[in-house]
Amino acid sequence: MPLVFGLGNPGARYARTRHNAGWRVVEALVERWKARRDEETATYVSWRAESGGKQVDLVEPLTYMNASGESVRAWRESHPFDLDELLVIADDVYLPLGMIRLRARGSDGGHRGLESIEGALGTREYARLRIGVGEAKAEVLREHVLEVPSVDEDALMEESIRIAADAVECWIGEGLLAAMNRFNRRVSKEVPES
Repeated sequence: MPLVFGLGNPGARYARTRHNAGWRVVEALVERWKARRDEETATYVSWRAESGGKQVDLVEPLTYMNASGESVRAWRESHPFDLDELLVIADDVYLPLGMIRLRARGSDGGHRGLESIEGALGTREYARLRIGVGEAKAEVLREHVLEVPSVDEDALMEESIRIAADAVECWIGEGLLAAMNRFNRRVSKEVPES
């Protein structure tokens, strides 16, 4: 069964921040598919929906970003899954705002949430969908990902979220390669100045 994990931080303070791009995709899919709330534990909340004739689990970790692996581990203990069923969605400060990128595997790229998941799974061999949130210098990186984007930037992020949700549907229905070929691109050439 396809499993979509959207990374983010719990709490209203973080809801619209760049770091919560993964959560925002899950929320878009919950609304699009009219998903039903399935389960809530101390480490995650999940919904179940149908897409392309398949049952799909949508999960948001309730741990903070740096401990996302705890949520994946807890989910796997009660809901065993194969790695090829998993798609993790996260923000990426090395991708320009307005770009999404699907990969079958890879390094964490300095992303603490992906690093935590790699530790929990003991491998990098899982698919991930990265959503560009714009670059920032190392000394202000933490502030950058925990900020709410400007109105113009958020409009572009909303478009990225919508297209990322389309990419998830393609991954479920047609597979990862088809989704990579179709969706690894810029959402818009009109990237606002910061």
